[in-house]
Amino acid sequence: MVKDAAWEEPLVALVQMLAPFAPHMSEELWQQLDQEGSVHTSQWPEWDEALLAADTITIAVQVNGKIRGEVQVPADADEATVVAAAKSQEKVASYLADHEVKKSIYVPKKLVSFVI
Repeated sequence: MVKDAAWEEPLVALVQMLAPFAPHMSEELWQQLDQEGSVHTSQWPEWDEALLAADTITIAVQVNGKIRGEVQVPADADEATVVAAAKSQEKVASYLADHEVKKSIYVPKKLVSFVI
């Protein structure tokens, strides 16, 4: 068995989730992981919402209602930052080059739309 501290917690969680489907094999693996008692009476892994939070998000960019690109921005970016990133995106900039942006619409964490 792998005796690496980085792998211990994920392996224990994997064996616990495997237990309902392969009870005998998971019990043997549980003993090989040097865990106390039975895998079937152990506490299930706790859900950690912080591990699912993304650092960056992808935002679609429209020009006159048609998707022209997307940008990666920090998850906590404000509207001005997202709009500036969208305007600087190469493909979008080519559509905006010779036109005046009449209106820009920002739907938080989803979409930036430019009306030219």
